[in-house]
Amino acid sequence: MHILPFIRDIADFPRPGIAFKDLTPLLGDAAAFAQVIDALAAPFRHSRIEQVCAIEARGFIFGAPVAIALGCGFVPLRKPGKLPARTFAIDYALEYGSDRIEMHADALQPGQQVLLIDDVLATGGTLAAAAELIACSGGRIAAAAVVVELLALRGRERWVGDVPLHSVVSLA
Repeated sequence: MHILPFIRDIADFPRPGIAFKDLTPLLGDAAAFAQVIDALAAPFRHSRIEQVCAIEARGFIFGAPVAIALGCGFVPLRKPGKLPARTFAIDYALEYGSDRIEMHADALQPGQQVLLIDDVLATGGTLAAAAELIACSGGRIAAAAVVVELLALRGRERWVGDVPLHSVVSLA
């Protein structure tokens, strides 16, 4: 897959010292975007995924079409105060600060097989928090998939035991 030309670095965003991976050029190219959705879904086409959970905001862009490709439901993991019903929540550390994500308490049935999707794996804090949130709801994380994995930040080390973690592109 040759999506690297569609990923650009934005220096010092959202704060000094961060090299942000901007995927908007990828989203603007229909063929590249379709390739990424297919690459995210492909390893799981013959699995028993029942729900795709994706992390706000850019994870939504990839998670919803992956859910459609897999013929399953979509569960948004949102920033605080965005969901109208009772929620589960978890706080977590980012490469450049801290944050919180929430999901509806009734979004998953106990034991449901979940594929977790996000755009970028950096330090692993967001993905690990999402996994914990899914576990709190009774869901079972079958796997996770990201578009870009930043190897230098070693986020994979924070991932959940032997649960598969698929990345479309790994960058040093």
